[in-house]
Amino acid sequence: MIGFLRKNFPPSVTADTVRKLGLASKNESYVINVLQFLGIIDEAGKRTEIGHKVLTLHDEEQFTPAFGKLVKDAYADLFGIRGDEAWTMSKDDLIGYFRSADKTSEIIGSRQAGVFTALSELSGHSVGSSTATKVKPTTLSRAKRSSRKIGATASTQPAEAYAATLSTTEKSKSEMAFTVRIEINLPAEGTAETYDTIFKSIRANLFP
Repeated sequence: MIGFLRKNFPPSVTADTVRKLGLASKNESYVINVLQFLGIIDEAGKRTEIGHKVLTLHDEEQFTPAFGKLVKDAYADLFGIRGDEAWTMSKDDLIGYFRSADKTSEIIGSRQAGVFTALSELSGHSVGSSTATKVKPTTLSRAKRSSRKIGATASTQPAEAYAATLSTTEKSKSEMAFTVRIEINLPAEGTAETYDTIFKSIRANLFP
């Protein structure tokens, strides 16, 4: 969404705007909430002066710190406690902070941590190394080869996470079972010839 707004920032941004862009299906309101939280748009969905100023910065070297300033201002409490270390906190630490600060569930805390991580990366910072999934080089190479075969874009997510996801998917496929149950209601008044015809039809159509 930030990428789209940097290309074209309309005077008003609503859930319908997000929907028309084809982003965050059925979660458009969450995107709007984040934009409002950062002060990029106001409560009515109209772009703010600071939001327009930052998102129209073409030079990445200017945009990154300016966007980071929006994030720091929005998360003033977190940065007031952890300082610049907040940029690289692990996901577990972030979940712990948000659950404690907002009295939220693990699921909500995880989503909050995910949003902050995404905003941190847009601000030029990387997540804590403790959250990275460790994958053997051979597994990672196999995942990259597989991604090219199925047309996946591995660069859109961390390679380690992609490999782990691929491994889980392959495991699920190997454990999948498929069962077909056939129920036949035979007419009580049917003759032997009727039953023979029914079973011949089943044999011809289901077991060619």
